[in-house]
Amino acid sequence: MLLRSVAEALSRLDIRDSSLLVAISGGVDSVALFAALEELAEPFGLDLSIGHVNHGLRGADSDADQAFVETFGAERGVGVKAICAAPDRPPGPSRERLTLQEAARQSRYAALECAARQVGAERIATAHNLDDQAETVLLRLLRGTGPDGLGGIPEHSADLSPSAPVVRPLLGVSRAAIERFARERGLSWREDASNASPAYTRNRVRARLPELAQEFNPGLLRALAKLADAQRRDTEWIAARVEQEVAARFSSDGGALLIDATNWAELPEALARRVARAALVRSGAGRHVTRVHLERMCGFFASAATGKRLELPGRRVLERRREGFRLHPPC
Repeated sequence: MLLRSVAEALSRLDIRDSSLLVAISGGVDSVALFAALEELAEPFGLDLSIGHVNHGLRGADSDADQAFVETFGAERGVGVKAICAAPDRPPGPSRERLTLQEAARQSRYAALECAARQVGAERIATAHNLDDQAETVLLRLLRGTGPDGLGGIPEHSADLSPSAPVVRPLLGVSRAAIERFARERGLSWREDASNASPAYTRNRVRARLPELAQEFNPGLLRALAKLADAQRRDTEWIAARVEQEVAARFSSDGGALLIDATNWAELPEALARRVARAALVRSGAGRHVTRVHLERMCGFFASAATGKRLELPGRRVLERRREGFRLHPPC
């Protein structure tokens, strides 16, 4: 099943006669992904290399993970590009700083993109799976996400690594199927003890998913994945409309974003909120934005008098001036 699912993903993503950097942490998911791609390398014309990112967060265990991956590659005659990349968390107010997990994710993709350039890989393959997708969607629901957040993890991402897009061939495969495949192939892997720690919200959600599936829906993982896929398709469709409004309404003035809010009240509510979010993202303040912030912005665009100001996340200020609206950091 796993091999067939990965082959279908490669066909769907049009990955043939291509070079792939496979991100391997040392865990069962990434080890199984590489083994599957290795079996499919000849029929799909794949040139495989391995990338490993050592964040140094777990001391000797992090170094042992790197040594395991380097040995894993050497045993298969595959080059391993290992990069040490400590998460970068610049000082500042705690609410505006990335969490350790967010900072690690950013540094990881930057390191993998660098590794892909160095080995000449066209794409980066990561081992996100069906369980990861279900956990992500459920986490976002619990935290109060908007519709776009329900899109979960995409099978293909160009924004994380522009020079080598990220692909996720295991996204339709459950963790149970991955572990079964790994045992059948006699693979060995490393266990990360932090994946079982209740200190992390994702781990607590992961621990409860089997209970929820047993009580409410045995197909819960697939149901959440289908929800993510449907929402992501809707989001992709509306994104083109948002870009039309952004192109027509946004311009730059130094470090400020100028916004033309003519006829703002006539925009459909869902479109208006997305354009407001795009303004915050373009100004570098897209983090910690809530529906309340977007509703306040839309109301401000529709009715604010000249000289009025609205304080927004990221220490941004939205001002109504005679010539229009201006979004900028505080002076």
